[in-house]
Amino acid sequence: MNKTKTALITGGSRGIGFGIAKELAKVGFNLAINGVRGMESVQPVLDELKTFGVDVMYVQGNVSEKENRQKIFDTVISVFGQLNVLVNNAGIAPRERKDILEATEDIYDEVLEINLKGPYFLTQLFAKHMVQQKKKNPEFSCCIINVSSVSATVASVNRGEYCISKAGIAMATKLWAARLGEFDIPVYEIQPGVIKTDMTSAVTAKYDKMFEEGLSIQKRWGFPEDVGKVAAAMATGMLPYSSGQVVLVDGGMTIQRL
Repeated sequence: MNKTKTALITGGSRGIGFGIAKELAKVGFNLAINGVRGMESVQPVLDELKTFGVDVMYVQGNVSEKENRQKIFDTVISVFGQLNVLVNNAGIAPRERKDILEATEDIYDEVLEINLKGPYFLTQLFAKHMVQQKKKNPEFSCCIINVSSVSATVASVNRGEYCISKAGIAMATKLWAARLGEFDIPVYEIQPGVIKTDMTSAVTAKYDKMFEEGLSIQKRWGFPEDVGKVAAAMATGMLPYSSGQVVLVDGGMTIQRL
């Protein structure tokens, strides 16, 4: 493997994660892609990323499980030797959208474990590694990027567990930024709005109508590359004095208007 900077993107083989992976590959990052699908399913994605001339590896694992998180960490470090950028992107919507008066504990637990507990403790593993690298070499360049959602602040009563998980990620961003500040390791958050992915494919007609009626200032869907470009700016050090900050990629959707 070459010594180019390396990024790990959880949930990086589809949707927003794949959009981020492509933009990081374009600026020369070697990539570790994490997901739960088997290698056969993601091989076309890996092949496409390799066309950018970077090294790409896949590490299968569910971030909600402690043993899997350790496997992800051990595999990435053994292959690349170090990690410069951790992108916590993996996340799920609730399997069933239910009014919070009817929500079930099993779905709540599943969403919170994948969307919040997983990235929290994966960050812990890689943050310790980054601190060690910084102590050995203060010039070591690294950062952590959390992908949350406008649902961190916008309430959807038919998917409360999702909103709570993303609000938790927003606080985790602040916590890790505060803890890692002494080591000059910035932590950022991206809050996407309505992004055209397989997760939103079932509600395409609904959002087409809402965009036409003024859901956002920019009257279009967001795309994974819109999020990816912001992640690339963070990863390449273009926001050097903004640790803990949130960048909304929502076309102006969350701006209050009269």
